[in-house]
Amino acid sequence: MNSPAHRSHRILDAVVDAVGGVLLGKERQIRLALACLLSRGHLLIEDLPGMGKTTLAHGLANALGLAFNRVQFTSDLLPADILGVSVFDTDNQRFRFHPGPIFCQLLLADEINRTSPKTQSALLEAMAESQVTVEGETRPLPSPFFVIATQNPGFQSGTFPLPESQRDRFTLCLSLGYPDSASEREILEGGDPRARLAGIRPLLSQEQLQAFQDSVSQVKAAAPVLDYLQRLVQFTRTDPDTAFGLSPRAALALLHVARAWAVLEGRQYLIPEDIQAVFPALAGHRLEGTQGQVAGALVERALNSVDIM
Repeated sequence: MNSPAHRSHRILDAVVDAVGGVLLGKERQIRLALACLLSRGHLLIEDLPGMGKTTLAHGLANALGLAFNRVQFTSDLLPADILGVSVFDTDNQRFRFHPGPIFCQLLLADEINRTSPKTQSALLEAMAESQVTVEGETRPLPSPFFVIATQNPGFQSGTFPLPESQRDRFTLCLSLGYPDSASEREILEGGDPRARLAGIRPLLSQEQLQAFQDSVSQVKAAAPVLDYLQRLVQFTRTDPDTAFGLSPRAALALLHVARAWAVLEGRQYLIPEDIQAVFPALAGHRLEGTQGQVAGALVERALNSVDIM
């Protein structure tokens, strides 16, 4: 078997393996992050410091050959520090724009909830339109443009919770969590992870990555599978324990990421298991309980309550 889908599967598996050689024991999270990128979405990682969030972002950038920038979000960070600013050039007697770190292909917005809402919102246009408007002029961002934002738990001091509109811009939200015992032992015996990160070389060209992203929209979704997706979304809107159900934009994002998951699995058609694989990461940060229920419980309730057929 050597179909285009099968070849894609092998190449993308190699990317997962390369990043997994540094971020040990987190294959599922790596695959979800890659599916998010292939679907042209953006990723939010919520976890404690030191869990490997930066390693995941840097590893993906290296394995995919993407221009990478990291911005450490702090309470005094300004929008211009991210987007860029015009400075007067005395030699040419005119203003010259100096691009900010957002002009890259993979932006790591580290600890995004430690900065003010005004600075957080500076990412909105970039994430939605792949462009930024500075001083009245619109400038396109490189392609692909992928944001991985990290945030610490809200109970930690010095945090500004992301507003709902900003959270909804992130296609997926996941947590890395503690490594299992075997993986942690391998980490302890494996030396400096930064050296292993530097050893990750690009495994595909920009043209190949673009082709993989384009192939996501070509994954066939049969009517019964779309029916299942709609029933799942509708359940979140009618469940009495859920305050707000998934929006049409979230439903479309669910379809896109599920198709990307199918590409990772080497298929050119969608099955219900693809939807189930990405649903927790897509819905968890969008759903709220009427009585303070944990989002994970609402996700499980939906998956367990909606029949596939």
